[in-house]
Amino acid sequence: MSAADEPSAPATGQTAPDTGPGTGREAIILAARRAFTLKPYAEVTLRGIAAAAGVSPSLIVKRFGSKEALFNTVVDFRPAAAELFAAPLPDLGRHLVLTMVDLRDRLRGDPLLRVVFSLGIEDERTQLRARFREQVTDRLTGLLAGPDARLRAELVAGQLLGLGATLSLHRPDGATSHATAGRLAELYAPGIQHLVDGT
Repeated sequence: MSAADEPSAPATGQTAPDTGPGTGREAIILAARRAFTLKPYAEVTLRGIAAAAGVSPSLIVKRFGSKEALFNTVVDFRPAAAELFAAPLPDLGRHLVLTMVDLRDRLRGDPLLRVVFSLGIEDERTQLRARFREQVTDRLTGLLAGPDARLRAELVAGQLLGLGATLSLHRPDGATSHATAGRLAELYAPGIQHLVDGT
């Protein structure tokens, strides 16, 4: 799934920026997200990621340092959470839907859904779930006012995962694929907003 503002790779002495066209960073992250989602960690290789990204394995090492460092970048939900929760609570439901659609378009994949579909071994799935809870659910819990904040935050997270799954399941010919982001927000956001408000 993807984001352009993950933690920077270890310093390499290179002065060129680490993002943007031609650096290969976005292609590496996209390929790594797919690889770590579809295969156990032990079966993922930098060579395979490099081939999928159309870059050399040495470039991945230069950008990220190691497979472990690349994995840690890929399982970081904080950049997506920062965008998703960047709205006042009364407007958060609509903002969440519009931002999810925008992130999927920009990142060419869902920013959250890998927490559901990861096929890694138990330790990796546990780490992924723990990061999701800490970086998404716990963060939202801290933003919500009123009773049952944790419960409501978990239900909002479930609604976002459901939206992502629906958009993925019915592409490219489903009605959701052809609906505008505004129309999706009109239909889907009120339920999320009800959970945000706690009313």
